[in-house]
Amino acid sequence: MTDADDRRVRKAIQGVQFPADKETLVAYAQERDADPRTLRALRALPERDYGNGDEVARAVPQRPEQTSG
Repeated sequence: MTDADDRRVRKAIQGVQFPADKETLVAYAQERDADPRTLRALRALPERDYGNGDEVARAVPQRPEQTSG
């Protein structure tokens, strides 16, 4: 994930109530009209609960566009 991807993901989930699972994060970003690349990155997250935005950013795969899901 690039620095720009990191910023996009953080912006898309800004304001979400933590802890949050992957499904919640994706739905929240969709409601905020996140761009397709950001949604792809969030959909590539491992299934688990995340405690904060830093955990989410660290968990996004380096190349989410190559991850199925």
